[in-house]
Amino acid sequence: MLIEGVYPDRNHGGYGYLGILAGLIIPRIMGRPEEARRTKARIQIESIETALKLFKLDNGSYPTTEQGLQALVEPPSVGKLASAWREGGYLEKGKVPKDPWDNEYVYLCPGIHGDFDLVSYGADGETGGEGKDMDINNWELE
Repeated sequence: MLIEGVYPDRNHGGYGYLGILAGLIIPRIMGRPEEARRTKARIQIESIETALKLFKLDNGSYPTTEQGLQALVEPPSVGKLASAWREGGYLEKGKVPKDPWDNEYVYLCPGIHGDFDLVSYGADGETGGEGKDMDINNWELE
């Protein structure tokens, strides 16, 4: 018996919404909601990094700090304009996600640690911290 959303389907290229939802909910059920949030932040950072790389491929450079991550969902109106900005933008749902603690990601380009720096300040929303408050930095992800 096939149950939609549990088994692979052609329309969604994987295990469907139920599988994704289970991946986010199971750690919460197991008493590790903070670990689930940190994992979600890492996944979002990796997704934003991919969008930034596609932006650079199309336009020759990353968005500047001033243009920010918003340049991934609407053509920049300040600084160097995007000459080949992709119709529909570079992020799904047409908006820049907030981190799992409902804070904006911090974007710096050029970065201090690479071409760009992308950071979630963790649960406390402030730089630094330990445990659940520890920053999640793109240059430290594997």
